[in-house]
Amino acid sequence: MSEKRNSFSSSIGFVLAAAGSAVGLGNIWRFPYLAAKDGGGLFLVVYIILALTFGYTMLVTEVAIGRKTKQSALTAYGRLHKRSKWIGGFATLVPFLILPYYCIIGGWVLKYCIVFCTGQGSAAAEGTYFTEFISGYYEPIIFTAVFLLAAAVVVFIGVNKGIENLSKILMPILLLFVVGIAIFSLTVQGTDGRTGMDGLRKYMIPSVEGMNFKDIIMVVLDAMGQLFYSISVAMGIMVTYGSYFKDDSNMMKSVNRIEIFDTAVAFLAGVMIIPAVYAFQGNEGLKSAGPGLMFVALPQVFQSMGWAGNIVGAVFFVMVFFAALTSAISILEAVVSSIIDKTNINRHNAVIIEAAAALAIGIFICLGFNVIEFTWTMPGGGEGGLLDLFDFLSNNIFMPIVAIGTCILIGWIVKPKTVIDEATKNGEKFGRRILYIGMIKYIAPVLLVALLLVSMGVIR
Repeated sequence: MSEKRNSFSSSIGFVLAAAGSAVGLGNIWRFPYLAAKDGGGLFLVVYIILALTFGYTMLVTEVAIGRKTKQSALTAYGRLHKRSKWIGGFATLVPFLILPYYCIIGGWVLKYCIVFCTGQGSAAAEGTYFTEFISGYYEPIIFTAVFLLAAAVVVFIGVNKGIENLSKILMPILLLFVVGIAIFSLTVQGTDGRTGMDGLRKYMIPSVEGMNFKDIIMVVLDAMGQLFYSISVAMGIMVTYGSYFKDDSNMMKSVNRIEIFDTAVAFLAGVMIIPAVYAFQGNEGLKSAGPGLMFVALPQVFQSMGWAGNIVGAVFFVMVFFAALTSAISILEAVVSSIIDKTNINRHNAVIIEAAAALAIGIFICLGFNVIEFTWTMPGGGEGGLLDLFDFLSNNIFMPIVAIGTCILIGWIVKPKTVIDEATKNGEKFGRRILYIGMIKYIAPVLLVALLLVSMGVIR
């Protein structure tokens, strides 16, 4: 292997790095909201089924593509079939679009982390605190730059010494924090007689009350959309990390571990948030999504806990910062690796180029909260700004397109045997072979097309 094509030193290093990518802001603020919105336990059941089928299929496919070609997403697809270069282009465009606004949100997390760690959590619970912060002219840009710099330093150091070593430190700490906060969330005593255990029951027990067939289909599509966030597929990351995975390591076992780790953390994210929010704010609190849940509803919940709230808030936002950082590192690495493979420039220059581009775009998006007047009507209704536009294009349009292209390439052009042979090259068993072939050729493409049409507002 050439010097520029690094590798993880061990399977556990690969698993922790991939899990670090998977466990990010999407798991923490999106999964609990969707679970609360889509019938609690019903969403959980559907999500687990899809994780074991659709998620597994896409994860195995992308890791196998990376390991087989020893290339990042931009060039890997073209290596498999010359007419599939466009998939790699879109797969690289996704993290390029995501990184700037992800670092903005990571900067928000860093700000709240500092606020709670310095004992100022009560200020963050004020209703206008978040809006006033993000609409500031300088502070959001500074925090964005600091967060981006932290991710860039790790990627600058390299795959083994940077990404892998940091993942081995942060992921066990992150898991301990998640479990600890989840247990604490179950013990809280809220208002109007509600408790954390009441919130857990709302989270765990399936409910189809008031739902028709169309609503249940939307639950399936919501769960599948969440899987993109959860397992980091269709954004070049798993192809890139797969290219660093050693040929003599057991790929199937590692993929299964990532699958289990991510599903467990996604579930625990719901246990961390839903019981506490429900105990103190009831169903109204659970209607918050995205930034509203993380930066408005939760600080108010922490404030309601009295003297312990600032401590819990500090631990929570430190945990979220770790999760956001490991994900940002993987997003940056996906682009950097593609630049290296395409141009043959060294890692340090590639990191500087991409970090500079991300910072410039990030500043532009930050200005959308104060200087730049830009609004657009989203397909699902409501108005969005610049950050929402970047999020919509990357997650709702380009990611499904990449996944559809991947399914067509593997399912019908180079055939599933390409992935199966790569995954079993050391004599491993491919336990879900029939399921995999059926998913990659037929079921996944249909679901993905439906998801794309819903995202575009064609199906409502």
